[in-house]
Amino acid sequence: MRWWDIDPVLELERDLFPEDAWSRGMFWSELAHARGPESTRCYLVAETADGRIVGYAGLAAAGDVADVQTIAVARDHQGTGLGARLLAELLRAATAFECPDVMLECRVDNVRAQKLYERFGFVPVGFRRGYYQPGNVDALVMRLTTGSDSGSAAGSAPVQGTESND
Repeated sequence: MRWWDIDPVLELERDLFPEDAWSRGMFWSELAHARGPESTRCYLVAETADGRIVGYAGLAAAGDVADVQTIAVARDHQGTGLGARLLAELLRAATAFECPDVMLECRVDNVRAQKLYERFGFVPVGFRRGYYQPGNVDALVMRLTTGSDSGSAAGSAPVQGTESND
């Protein structure tokens, strides 16, 4: 993801997460840490052949722990495996950042996302009460621990139609 992707990403963000959509400033702040030798972020977009952004994802690394910041897939592309491909790319980025532990928060009412994360080996480790505002929705906290002897944190399938611009 690059700065010129922010406007179309914001449109998708507002459609998918109307109550707790990220702001332009939040995306700018994350992208500020996604380039250069000291980068701690990886943000991706998935585009159709005609250049329409249909998905995006982001990961932050701190020490030996990475945190999935966001994954979003346009409604007309849900169920196509795009979310899984974006997650696989984020897990590859976690491996590149040398983070054996990957954390994330997921709305407790987002069962579809929880099932995706479980397929990748994430397990529930707790809750954050009222995490998603203003709806006061709890977050399920999940963790994937790959360990130093388990190889890559990521799946083996490459993401098609995804551009990282890193």
